[in-house]
Order: sequence, then C-alpha cells, then structure tokens
Amino acid sequence: MDAKEEARAESTALQLVARAEQCTFGLARKLEKRGYDAACVGAVISRLIDLDLVNDQRFARLWLESRLRLARSPRRLLVSLCGRGIDRDTAETAIRTALDEETEWALMKRFVNKYSRKTVNKGAAALKYLLNSEGFSPQVIRRYFNND
Repeated sequence: MDAKEEARAESTALQLVARAEQCTFGLARKLEKRGYDAACVGAVISRLIDLDLVNDQRFARLWLESRLRLARSPRRLLVSLCGRGIDRDTAETAIRTALDEETEWALMKRFVNKYSRKTVNKGAAALKYLLNSEGFSPQVIRRYFNND
C-alpha cells in the first residue's frame, strides 16, 4: 500500500468527517468513488474508528434524532438505517434508545392519522396488525387502543 495514497485518503476522509457525521459504509463508499483502493480505504477507516472519529452507533443516534419528526414508523427507520450501511443490531439498538414511549406515541399517532384511512373499514384488528408490522411496540399499541 502506498503511504502517500493512504495519507491522501485519510485527508479526504477527515474532510468528510469534519463536514458531517459519517458511518463506515458511507465513508468507504465515498472514498472508493474518489478512486482509493479498498485496502487503503479499510486502513484509513480502521484508524478513524480507533480514534472514535467514525462511529456507527453515534451516526445512527444522530441520524435518528434528525429524522424523527419526519419518520413514518420504527420499521421504516430501521430500513433507512440499514440502507445506509448500519448493521441491524446497531440500528435496532439506536431506535430503541431514540424511541422512548412518548416519542413513539407521537410517531404512532402521526402514522395512524396518515394511514388509518386505508384500514378504517377493516376494523381494529387490521390496524393493530399494521401497527405491529410497522414496528410499533406492543405497549404503545395497547395504549392507543385503550385510549380510544
């Protein structure tokens, strides 16, 4: 591996990290698009992880915080995080941490307001099934139906 290429790749990576929080997958993809080989990218990312400049858990938490107002459901958040290269366990942990009961309650109310028209003629069982399939917790689903 060329030391000069690795230094250039690290400089590029640091510029990207300084601009915005990065996840390992996204940063690797950006560096590879800029022409750095996979071994070089792997070494640079490994070093940045060791320095805690790149951290997938932190990325997931910050990404979720910025998206909760626009989110449709926990499942869609999970799919979006996984699509950004965050592994499923990290994504699920970040979502459980971000969605305290009140935050999840607000998210579910928005979801129901938007999608209940599709299930209103099918009854409560269909709505419960939909909410469950969208990843809402059993506690929040019960709360919704107990409040109605």
